[in-house]
Amino acid sequence: MHTAFSAILDALPERKSPLMERFWSLLEPKGPAQLETMARESQQLTRRNFGKTMRMFAPLYVSNECINNCSYCGFSRDNTAILRVTLTIEQVIKEAQHLAGQGFRNILLVAGEHPRFVSDGYLEECISALREWVPTIGIEVGPMEAPEYSQMVEAGCEGLVVYQETYDRVLYDKMHTAGPKKDFDWRLACPERGYAGGFRRIGIGALFGLSDWRMEALRLAAHLEFLYKQCWKAQFTVAFPRLRPAAGGFKPLTDFHDASLVQTLCAFRLCFPEVGIVLSTREPAALRDALAPLGVTAMSAGSHTEPGGYTGVGTDDLHQTVKGRRVELQDAEPGRQKAEGQFGIADERTPTEVSAMLRARGLDPVWKDWDPAILQSTLTLTAP
Repeated sequence: MHTAFSAILDALPERKSPLMERFWSLLEPKGPAQLETMARESQQLTRRNFGKTMRMFAPLYVSNECINNCSYCGFSRDNTAILRVTLTIEQVIKEAQHLAGQGFRNILLVAGEHPRFVSDGYLEECISALREWVPTIGIEVGPMEAPEYSQMVEAGCEGLVVYQETYDRVLYDKMHTAGPKKDFDWRLACPERGYAGGFRRIGIGALFGLSDWRMEALRLAAHLEFLYKQCWKAQFTVAFPRLRPAAGGFKPLTDFHDASLVQTLCAFRLCFPEVGIVLSTREPAALRDALAPLGVTAMSAGSHTEPGGYTGVGTDDLHQTVKGRRVELQDAEPGRQKAEGQFGIADERTPTEVSAMLRARGLDPVWKDWDPAILQSTLTLTAP
């Protein structure tokens, strides 16, 4: 029986592994010359392990219904005035076809946590409908049990993304006031359940702007170190998104300046040379341009965080949700309103513009890096 990560987490920062001691030292205040040295070493390690490539992906929001109260999130149950929708399978296909037309072959299906709307095989249907022409499908949805994750994998999903939001237990309890997400340890163990369910790629992260950034980064790094040992067959990605404006008007509780983001990114690369580092369109274009060569291995582009955002589908079923119940709109003009996004986008460039930026910096955008045929070929080669 292995030690649960919760015990390791609660012992920080007093008790740290040798790797975490090094990581912690890299987060100490640095001067410009020291940061430049870290950035240079980070870039060299990234090129050595990943080459001059950047994996391209796009989020596809299928529902903004949610039963959780999360103070910082636009989908929070408390935001009763926002317009909500859950896309039909046909609408999800249309959104995915639009993304495929832009070149994407790596799509992340995202949904709020509401069993009444996203249940009864809905996600499996979405995955099955896309799997023939979208080789890389991931999900970022409410946590599940391992058998449920197995169903997702069987349907054709190969990636799981789950962010703890904040690893600060006390603050987590304040930020999540109702709903299943309030259970800190249930969410903390989600990556392990996903691994047991068969996911080959797992993404973790924390939402920066809630807790002290150095402690948040240390706890996230410790979680990654733990997962590398316990789930050693999986590939891991890590992300440190910053809070963005969202419905409800929540303001960041702490600062996480650009220099701190650069330092955090480089510290992860120096301590985890083979981990994938994800940078979304939460960040402004100029900063993404500067960070791309330093250690980032996956970027989104042209993103929308509202269901139907790419093609405008779903506007015929917009509604509000009050106390878990659907409330129909009064005197709504069809097609003139849209569902609420989870947060505001900072980099609004098209995928074509982002890929041109990457090429200008000597990086090759990779739209497809996986195909199920790879597994079939492996099985054929290893068969007796």
